[in-house]
Amino acid sequence: MRTVLHSILAAALLPHLIVPSRCHAQSAPPLMPYPITITAADSAAIRATALDYIDGWYAADAERMARALHPELAKRNVATDVQGRSRLIQMSAMSLVNGTRAGGGSRIPDAQRTHDVRILDAYAGAASVRVTAATWVDYMHLAKFNGRWVIVNVLWENEPVRP
Repeated sequence: MRTVLHSILAAALLPHLIVPSRCHAQSAPPLMPYPITITAADSAAIRATALDYIDGWYAADAERMARALHPELAKRNVATDVQGRSRLIQMSAMSLVNGTRAGGGSRIPDAQRTHDVRILDAYAGAASVRVTAATWVDYMHLAKFNGRWVIVNVLWENEPVRP
């Protein structure tokens, strides 16, 4: 009798366990397959995005900076005080664009404006880039978002102070 009850219960519950997962799988949007390796056009677009970021900063060109950034960008730096305590400084895309509009790096003399862009790695729709600037280094994560390469994360570090 117990086996018969288990069989009836299993038969009654089985459709409820299977149907929701099948419906969920059918309603999920299809993923856009990216090629595993990036193309020369992707590489050029990644480089152009990084240059829009750094050259936009130097030129105080807020439109160029905004074009390079995802609206939900997170830019971070670890600042350590003289007592050795660290804190995380964070900037959003809006604060970076507003800082650019307010003058950005335009006071940095032309001779000191470096913008060495190196693509460290790229895979499908993601890339890691290093930009060596006037007195700091930016490590960036870029993503191909709606067909366009944009910066989603930046971790930056100032040049060490020399005694």
